[in-house]
Amino acid sequence: MTDEDDDILRYDRMVEQALRGVVRKAVEEVKADGLPGDHHFYITFMTDYPGVQIPDYLRYRYPGEMTIVLQYQFYDLDVDKDKMSVTLSFNNVPENLVVPLGAITIFADPAVNFALQFQPTGEEGPDFDPEGLLDELDDEDGSDDDKPKDDKSGEVVSLDQFRKKD
Repeated sequence: MTDEDDDILRYDRMVEQALRGVVRKAVEEVKADGLPGDHHFYITFMTDYPGVQIPDYLRYRYPGEMTIVLQYQFYDLDVDKDKMSVTLSFNNVPENLVVPLGAITIFADPAVNFALQFQPTGEEGPDFDPEGLLDELDDEDGSDDDKPKDDKSGEVVSLDQFRKKD
């Protein structure tokens, strides 16, 4: 931060942290109660962000950015103040993904036409803490026949079709 930055309140950063807290809270609620109704999450994140843990073949296939969908089959969903983790099936192979909340660039729930887009600042790393601001993110075949039907899974999709064209 420069001397000039010391003289201003960074509302942009405050809002960004508060909105990432909305993502955390939504994931917490799904962890506790499951996805209600038609709700499902599209979560786009930067694969090269510090702390992202994904298999090397996924990082190679999705350099820079990846989108997962939490809808029908996903397992071991967890979230804390810094990161979320989830196990998804890729070609019928379960893989655990760890995604820092600061790595998320888009969070959407198409069931209710809700989406948040974040501008990466590179300053949110491990000490990201929305708690103070908010008290109260393509699977090859999309199926996993060996898992119980009530478990949830995700898929990787491209959000390019939803982006505004210039």
